[in-house]
Amino acid sequence: MSKVMIAHAVSVDGYITGRDPGAGRGLGDGTMLFDWYFDGDTPSQVFDGFRLSEPSARVFDSLAGRVGAIVAGRNTYEDSDRFGGGGPHPAARLFVLSHRPAPEMTERQALITTGIADAIAAAREAAGGKDVGLMGGGVATEALRAGLVDEVILHQVPILLGGGRPFFQALPEHVRLRLVEAVPAPGVTHLRYEVAR
Repeated sequence: MSKVMIAHAVSVDGYITGRDPGAGRGLGDGTMLFDWYFDGDTPSQVFDGFRLSEPSARVFDSLAGRVGAIVAGRNTYEDSDRFGGGGPHPAARLFVLSHRPAPEMTERQALITTGIADAIAAAREAAGGKDVGLMGGGVATEALRAGLVDEVILHQVPILLGGGRPFFQALPEHVRLRLVEAVPAPGVTHLRYEVAR
């Protein structure tokens, strides 16, 4: 069965954006969280224009190749300029979880207003046996609360941002993780965890 995974670039102090994120400034003053996408010599086989270090390309392309659909929160969607009508992944359909209408949706995007379980179920169906990726702190936290996450992948960038949007919000209980892989690379350490059940 396909897996549900959270994957995100994150600072050492747990932020996925810097200060003052907004439309057109999705990372606020934390743009260095994505520098590792472009600071290497190895072109990504999945994302046009990404040039990563060899270890980052290996990890990133392996994960990106598994994804068949993405569920993102409304803040992520708006701050990313609605992904230009597409999605954050070149081949995966995008499902936006929101309680507010989103009239700008395109045929590559779908709005889900009935909760995280329905969003993940719709994404699983669209993924055609591939994995479902989750984007945004709110979506990640809701899915963890509901027990729907199989893997947590952190691309940890060696910086303390000191502020911004935290990746994880309050959880009702501890979520135990089991480290599966740790890959050091220039400018980032790739950490892959399984959620312990």
